Amino acid sequence: MTDNARGALLMMISMLAFTVNDACIKATQGAIPFFQLLVLRGVLSSLFIALALWWLGQWRVSVPSPDRRWIALRSLLEIMATMFFLTALFNMPLANVVALLQLLPLTVTLAGSVLLGEPIGQRRMVAILVGFCGMLLIIRPDSGGFNVYTIYALLAVVCVTFRDLSTRRMSPKVPSLMITFASAAGLTVIAAIATMGESWVRLDLHQTGLIVLSAVFIFVGYCSSVMVMRVGELSVVTPYRYTSLLWALLLGWLLFDEWPTLLTLLGAAIIAATGCYMLYREARSTTTP
Repeated sequence: MTDNARGALLMMISMLAFTVNDACIKATQGAIPFFQLLVLRGVLSSLFIALALWWLGQWRVSVPSPDRRWIALRSLLEIMATMFFLTALFNMPLANVVALLQLLPLTVTLAGSVLLGEPIGQRRMVAILVGFCGMLLIIRPDSGGFNVYTIYALLAVVCVTFRDLSTRRMSPKVPSLMITFASAAGLTVIAAIATMGESWVRLDLHQTGLIVLSAVFIFVGYCSSVMVMRVGELSVVTPYRYTSLLWALLLGWLLFDEWPTLLTLLGAAIIAATGCYMLYREARSTTTP
């Protein structure tokens, strides 16, 4: 396989793993208290990531002081994004939530231009506006389907956007898995503190299996997303992130008997198309002298 083919395969595996994790969490159907669920999954996923850091010999890498502050900010944004996302996930169709997350390439580009002064051409600005039109087709503010959980999903997008911008400010010396571990461990600690306000429940075998599977798949997603950044050309492999929409449609239909409306599918297609165009323009701008 070529590097690009390996990169595309890893990206699809990453998107599948993250989407299966989402489906496992949604399948608990609120039977487990919210923060207890986060603690159990967080302990397992943090353990897996810590073992990977130890295996790769990255556990004792020295992190510069400025990067520590960016890691702390990123972890806080990750915690907020997770809270908003999971709340939306429990109350919205899986495909709808995943489709809104595909706005990230557009929102990160826009925020990078506004906050960091990164150049953005007229064509890419038009693509961003078209992508936001696709978002409106999904949420349809004038319909009965627009509610507080839709706002939670959009707030998750905002948090992840700023999380990615904070990641850009870090030096490349910081291992990606160390950043991931900080976020996973931070979320687990915050959730553990929050559980003081709720009673824990005894898990049955089915619920235990869902949490274990969720932790395993989110770990696979993290690892493959790190690996994909090291093989192939980003302009080639990154568009495969939109396969998460296909996985979400399939899992939503098979597991939860959910199928989006035609307008939702059209909006998701517009977002994916504009995102791919943005990546194409980015590749052109980096190769054109």
